[in-house]
Amino acid sequence: MKKSVNKVVLAYSGGLDTSIILKWLQDEYNAEVITFTADLGQGEEVEPAREKALKMGIKPENIFILDIREEFVKDFVFPMFRANTIYEGEYLLGTSIARPLISKKQIEIAEKMGADAVSHGATGKGNDQVRFELGYLGLNPDITVIAPWREWDLNSREKLLAYAKEHGIEIAQKHMDENGNPQVSPYSMDANLLHISYEGLHLEDPNAEPEDSMWLWTASPEEAPDEAEYITISYKNGDPIAINGEEMSPATLLKTLNDYGNKHGIGRIDIVENRYVGMKARGCYETPGGTIMLKAHRAIESITVDREAAHLKDEIMPKYAKLIYNGMWFSPEREALQALIDNTQKHVEGDVRLKLYKGNVIVVGRTSPKTLFSEAHSTFEADDVYNQKDAEGFIRLNALRFIIEGKARRNK
Repeated sequence: MKKSVNKVVLAYSGGLDTSIILKWLQDEYNAEVITFTADLGQGEEVEPAREKALKMGIKPENIFILDIREEFVKDFVFPMFRANTIYEGEYLLGTSIARPLISKKQIEIAEKMGADAVSHGATGKGNDQVRFELGYLGLNPDITVIAPWREWDLNSREKLLAYAKEHGIEIAQKHMDENGNPQVSPYSMDANLLHISYEGLHLEDPNAEPEDSMWLWTASPEEAPDEAEYITISYKNGDPIAINGEEMSPATLLKTLNDYGNKHGIGRIDIVENRYVGMKARGCYETPGGTIMLKAHRAIESITVDREAAHLKDEIMPKYAKLIYNGMWFSPEREALQALIDNTQKHVEGDVRLKLYKGNVIVVGRTSPKTLFSEAHSTFEADDVYNQKDAEGFIRLNALRFIIEGKARRNK
């Protein structure tokens, strides 16, 4: 039984799916729809969504288009990268980290506009439904959540196109072939300033190599420049603040790293991941700037973070990554882990020099005013600070339990 709602805030891209959802919400729930379109640096114009919403009867005051690129990078991407976060060894969580911010903005708009419901376009098979809805309910436990893909019977692209035609919903030109007929997009894609993802169709066979034409951002490593390029990334409190000595805002810095990565074929991965809802799924991702940033951050940490603190971070990182992947950004446990991670970043400051070459990010130098690297202690030459004879007692004390157990076993 459908719950009665008066106003609903829809995460709206202006594409086919969310345009159909907009009309469906109007018809099925007889609700006033408020659209929210987020500019996360996806590389597409977001303003056309306003015109599409107006054509579908949405009041001008009910259309929200927000540029949240800086907030996305500063408050979501950077905190995640302080932990060197990777899911299942490879995925840099480009889609996962964007969902809590979208949820947050929808709830803020709902409170501002007096809406009693929110809606999204995620399918009932994917992770995003979980991420959106955990975000909604974590921020407003009384909000009504409408997930059309779990309610309607429009479970194929063909049915969606037929619904659009029946209701006079405009189909974007990118979904038309040369004869003006609706065309199925080759992949399900998601993009923001951190990454672009590809899923579906040809990629559903995990043994099928992606066509080179699929990759939209990065040059192939084979076609990347034959000459390496050097860059320097400066860090403070664990976050990058400048490239080659030029200070930049968080979003500008990530965009600049994307440009470097795209040029040199950096950041492509092809993985089969374990979705939170239970099945395995094959996806391809391009995360050029993030791949560079991860390598640089680990390099600056290597000379500024205490050994046991660094090892502790590495031990909790998989748990932290899983929380983000599963949509638990607003959970108390993620916030507790974030506090621990951020505490380790107080002295993560300095410069990292990198060489970019044909898909590779190579660290060639690192320096910090707060370095823990002591050349006097580490040198292989003569020194006056380290007594090598001290190592004997250190080793025997660490071996004491082995010695006791060995003697006990031998005497049996």
